[in-house]
Amino acid sequence: MTIDRIILAFAGVVILISVILAYLTGNQLWLLLTGFVGLNLLQSAFTGFCPLALILKKMGKQSGAAF
Repeated sequence: MTIDRIILAFAGVVILISVILAYLTGNQLWLLLTGFVGLNLLQSAFTGFCPLALILKKMGKQSGAAF
């Protein structure tokens, strides 16, 4: 699995977990985590910088097309 796919999968999991937690707990502050992940994905599309990509690269994961 390449870094690109790992990042997309991780972002999807975090978004789903935060939405589920917001629904189950009734605390809408969990949706801030969803917004943070979305903003990070958006800025990485324009800048090419993603903190998770740096961590995964240091762990020796295979690079993809984007990172």
